[in-house]
Amino acid sequence: MLRKLTAVTVLLAAAGCGTGSAEGDAVPVVVGYQSKTINTVTAGTLLRAQGYFEERLGELGRRTGKRYEVTWQDYDTGAPITAQMIAGKIDIGSMGDYPLLINGSRTQDQGDQGTRMVSVTGYNARGALNMVVVRPDSTIKTLSELKGRKVSASVGSAGHGTLVRALGGVGVTVENQQPQVGASALQGGGVDALSQFVAWPGQLVFARQAKLLYDGAALDHPTLHGVVVRKPFATAQPDVLREFLRAQLDATRYLHENPLAAAETVARATGLPTEVVYLYNGPNGIATFDLSLKSVLRQALRDDVPFLKSIGNIDGLDVDAFIDDGPLKTVVESTEDTANPARITGTDTACGVEVSDPATAGEAWFEGEAAPRPAATPECLLKLVRATGAKLRTAYVPDAETGTRWFAEHAFWVREGGRLLPFTTEAAAERHGDVLTFAQALDAVGA
Repeated sequence: MLRKLTAVTVLLAAAGCGTGSAEGDAVPVVVGYQSKTINTVTAGTLLRAQGYFEERLGELGRRTGKRYEVTWQDYDTGAPITAQMIAGKIDIGSMGDYPLLINGSRTQDQGDQGTRMVSVTGYNARGALNMVVVRPDSTIKTLSELKGRKVSASVGSAGHGTLVRALGGVGVTVENQQPQVGASALQGGGVDALSQFVAWPGQLVFARQAKLLYDGAALDHPTLHGVVVRKPFATAQPDVLREFLRAQLDATRYLHENPLAAAETVARATGLPTEVVYLYNGPNGIATFDLSLKSVLRQALRDDVPFLKSIGNIDGLDVDAFIDDGPLKTVVESTEDTANPARITGTDTACGVEVSDPATAGEAWFEGEAAPRPAATPECLLKLVRATGAKLRTAYVPDAETGTRWFAEHAFWVREGGRLLPFTTEAAAERHGDVLTFAQALDAVGA
């Protein structure tokens, strides 16, 4: 159930006040997060690494004369964070959409003693943060071919929800497993597919331990992660919650302004490959980071409640009562814009043009180079790889249908209308023509 628990305590003393000062004991603040769920990094891994929360609490302490004690607790999933919040042992937590709804449902009868969702960390407006993968040698090309087979998923997670929505009644046996257990079962042949959330699909494909069967973006249903707080804590310590949200905004701005450095920081903290973190959190990444509690995301949460009720995970939830955007309004002006503010820019040296369209822009990262090079289109990226001749570390292109950023070398390519187009799945590519491998696409662009 629990991979590990790291509790790091940071004492933040007001200027001129020692630990034995008259102000009394420090105010404890316990933050639960999921280090490897990299769509939550602005409220977890990156936030902790950058120290923004501690810095802001230090400033708060100098104004109030209080001391604050921050403890970070790291979990694999949102379920144990919810359990600890119900027990009053975690004050602020970050988790995915389904765990958020379960969190709110299990505390809603407590009224003002329950929990509230106060911000979003990251989201994908089409649902691409959840995906289904199969073994690299699998002959399965569509979800319908999973009928009667075993699929690993964390029941009650967004990855499980994506699987059920996408199957459309196709019967499978769902093995309720934590992500790392499911990944091992997939490699060992214990299951035929794995349906999970960020960053497991990308990590397994990058390591050549899986290939993508289903891109959650095909559902065109938003998926998100966010921050939840115990209402008693928010009432007793409104200034602390406000500083947490300000610190989350600090981390979000840092990620937008320094995407590669942020990815490297998260990679060091989690052990994930930088290339995988950058796939999700880099410019034009699968995840869009924005604190706003947008109406489209609120509606997505409302739409998710019936599924969770159908599988018995919740009895119901008043989503509008669960969401409290009051604290966030004091920190940042919310927006309904769903465009990813982190975009690929620069000059495409292969095609000699400026990179401006996020719908076609990609990046090529060569061995020995500190950062990826921008490409205006998938074809320009192929030309760049051919012309450079250096060993490719990895490359990123957007799916021609969904826009999902994916590894170019693991994409399925098609020549259509004189263009070479990449797709995340083989089934999507086959709808457009004969499928080419990355190597064949490279040869084709030079023909």
